[in-house]
Amino acid sequence: MTVLVTGGGGYIGSHAVRALQRAGTAVVVLDNLIYGHRQIVEEALQVPLVVGQVGDRDLLDRLLQGTHPACAPSPGQPAEPITAVLHFAAYAYVGESVLDPAKYYRNNLGDTLTLLEALVAEGRRRGSTVPIVFSSTCATYGVPEQVPILETTPQHPINPYGHSKRMVEQLLNDFGSAYGLPSVIFRYFNAAGADPAADLGENHSPETHLIPLVLDAITGRIPSLQIYGDDYPTPDGTCIRDYIHVSDLADAHLLGLRWVSREGERLREAGPSSAATPAVFNLGNGKGYSVRQVIQAAEALTGRTVPAKVAPRRAGDPPVLLASAEKAHTQLGWQPRFPELESILAHAWAWHQKLHGPGACAV
Repeated sequence: MTVLVTGGGGYIGSHAVRALQRAGTAVVVLDNLIYGHRQIVEEALQVPLVVGQVGDRDLLDRLLQGTHPACAPSPGQPAEPITAVLHFAAYAYVGESVLDPAKYYRNNLGDTLTLLEALVAEGRRRGSTVPIVFSSTCATYGVPEQVPILETTPQHPINPYGHSKRMVEQLLNDFGSAYGLPSVIFRYFNAAGADPAADLGENHSPETHLIPLVLDAITGRIPSLQIYGDDYPTPDGTCIRDYIHVSDLADAHLLGLRWVSREGERLREAGPSSAATPAVFNLGNGKGYSVRQVIQAAEALTGRTVPAKVAPRRAGDPPVLLASAEKAHTQLGWQPRFPELESILAHAWAWHQKLHGPGACAV
C-alpha cells in the first residue's frame, strides 16, 4: 500500500506522514512548498517529496498510476501505484481568504476538483476505486447554532476559506453519488501541540494560532500577545476553543484510511454503479479552554510571564467553539492520546525551544 499525502510538508500533513510511517505504510508527499517545509519531509520524515501543484493533472496521473519515480519503494525497484490519498494541501489563512478569495477558490476548490477527477479516472482505469481522506475544518460551521457542535450542525461558513472547504465537501458528496468515489471528511477543531519527539511541529509564517503565539510572547519573539476581546459571555471574558493534539489528528487519519479502504472494497464487490456517501467526523477533545486559561497553563509550564494586551474583538469570532467527537469515538474507535492542555503545551514548548533556541535551524 502506498499513500499519497498532499500537503505532507505542512503542520498536520507531516504528522500524518509520521503516523503512516509508524504503521509501516509507504508514503509519497506532494507539496508545492509555499507553506510546507522541504527539510521536514527530506530530513525528519525521509520520504519521497514531489514538489508540485495538486492541480497538475499530468503529475497526478503519473503518481496515481505509479509511473513517477517517487513511487518506487527504493532505488532500482519498480514504482508502485497510489492506493489512497490523504488530502491536506490548502491555503488556510482566514484573513487572507477575505482579501484574496480567488486564491483560495482556485487552490482549495479548483485544484481539489482536478484531484478528484484524476482519482475517478484512475479508478476506472484499474477497475477499483482510489479512496480519499479529506482535511476539512470546523470553519465550515461558521458561528454555530449550538455547542457542542455535532456533525449534523448546520454549516454556515462566514469567510472564503470556510466556503472553499464546504464546497469541497459538496464535491465529495456529488462524486460519491455519481462516480462511487469513497471518502472520509474530517472537520478539525484547533490543532495544536507537536510530535512528542520534538522533530515535527508548528512553524507557520505568518503565525496566527494561539499556542505558538503565546510561546513567541514568552520568549520575546513578539512584543506581546494580542487578546482579541475580553468581554465575551464566558467565565473570564475571553473566547473558549477546543484544542486537539496534532498527533491525535494524525492517528484519526489512519483510522479514516482503514474506514475508506473498507468502503472501497464494498463498492468494488457491489459493482460499478454503486454510490458512496462520505463519512463525516468531527475531531476535537470536547473540552474547551479560554485564551486566559491557555496563557495561565503556559506560564505554569515555563515559569515565565506571557506579556499580553487586550485588543478589540475580531469580527465573526464566536464566544465558544466546542466539538462533539462522539461519532469518531464510537464509529472509528478513535481515542486521543494527549487530550490534556498540559500535554499539548509541553510538546509545543519542546518543539518551540528546538526550533527557535540557540543554534536552531529554520525549517
